[in-house]
Amino acid sequence: MSKILNLIGRTKELFYYDIKYYDKELRTIVSNSQFLVIGGAGSIGQAVTKEIFKRNPKKLHVVDISENNMVELVRDIRSSFGYIKGEFATFALDIGSAEYDAFIKQDGKYDYVLNLSALKHVRSEKDPFTLMRMIETNIFNTDKTLQQSIEYKVKKYFCVSTDKAANPVNMMGASKRIMEMFVMRKSKQIDVSMARFANVAFSDGSLLHGFNQRIQKQQPIVAPNDIKRYFVTPQESGELCLMSCIFGENRDIFFPKLSENLHLITFSEIAVKYLNDLGYEPYLCKDEDEARQLVKTLPSKGKWPCLFTSSDTTGEKDFEEFFTDKEVLDMTKFENLGIIKNEAIYNEKLLNDFENTIKDFKVNLSWTKEKIVKEFFKLIPDFGHKETGKYLDGKM
Repeated sequence: MSKILNLIGRTKELFYYDIKYYDKELRTIVSNSQFLVIGGAGSIGQAVTKEIFKRNPKKLHVVDISENNMVELVRDIRSSFGYIKGEFATFALDIGSAEYDAFIKQDGKYDYVLNLSALKHVRSEKDPFTLMRMIETNIFNTDKTLQQSIEYKVKKYFCVSTDKAANPVNMMGASKRIMEMFVMRKSKQIDVSMARFANVAFSDGSLLHGFNQRIQKQQPIVAPNDIKRYFVTPQESGELCLMSCIFGENRDIFFPKLSENLHLITFSEIAVKYLNDLGYEPYLCKDEDEARQLVKTLPSKGKWPCLFTSSDTTGEKDFEEFFTDKEVLDMTKFENLGIIKNEAIYNEKLLNDFENTIKDFKVNLSWTKEKIVKEFFKLIPDFGHKETGKYLDGKM
């Protein structure tokens, strides 16, 4: 934890005081409850699963489509925490499948359902097919598992949103904003809470995680030098989700308070810290060709080739925000956690129209990105989407 904190420019754990203050109550509630974690083998899902496991739940079931990541989760938990008296089991299932539905039908007895499954990358909006999978995963699978939770009388449903849902500029953030609308509709039948939070440092598939891969594969480090982001550690992401799930009132969205413990930092700044920690001095290259060539010789001299450039790809937000000026906040309940207080505001007709249109696209196996963007604008009229024609997959 301290190493990651140092790399993202912090010295203190973000939610230390809140977790310490509520520790006894958290342990009491968790140890008397049954949990289902959906998408539990991703970076945030694993962090949440570990936060629940170490507080000895009565039952903890974890579902994820990634069999390999699930195996690693179990190895990690056994190596770090050992065993619990309650039931702990993992299931390699696609939550959109009939197999998952049969699994829920056979059991379905949970006090808390936490949905951490998501397509989270801005790059996933580059083509209409991956974009449709993002819609299915982020919006409709959430709505489906919410409905199942209602039918099986689950006490509380939690799901992850994103800071990018506040005034979204990319399709990923917009999909999460629309997901929030669908969640609000179901909130009349079940208690729900959510979380918006910053980038999780070194999470699977993230640029920082890519630093590890580049070093292992003897490849250059590439990072934007003009984009600043807030970062939380994997453990902090798990703590934020658990706090929202257990203590959030219906329709609450939790987020990290901005303080001296959470500040913006560029990816290139983290890259420099990362290389220094490994004993390397960054060497700034003028282009990709030079970086690829120098990586063959520089590391043996204690230097690592880097390419730090400005960003011009579709979907990048100039700044990060966890809430808009139209949302009502509670900034007093917790030391380092803010809460967005929501009413069940949504447009039933627009949600139904969106759902029906997307279904028609899929039945006909024909749609374009432009048509999907048009549907997004109907639900989010001030959607700040700007198409540059450039995507991260077109860069090193």
